Amino acid sequence: MSPTIFRERGYRFFFFSREEPRMHVHVVCADGEAKYWLDPGIELARNHHLSRPQMKEIEQLIEAHHDEIKRAWKKHFS
Repeated sequence: MSPTIFRERGYRFFFFSREEPRMHVHVVCADGEAKYWLDPGIELARNHHLSRPQMKEIEQLIEAHHDEIKRAWKKHFS
């Protein structure tokens, strides 16, 4: 199961249900995918085929939705 947290600007932000316990979010779009750690700060964990401008845009979206993502994580994994 991989619940979607939100979709914006062609990106889907989601979790994988059976993965490591460190708080993170996955992002996918038509061009590729990435994984970002959320704690202790937003940090790129993995990037597959996304350009630097796309990664910058994704990071801005994660910053804008950071509280929402963390709440969704706690709700889903509690």
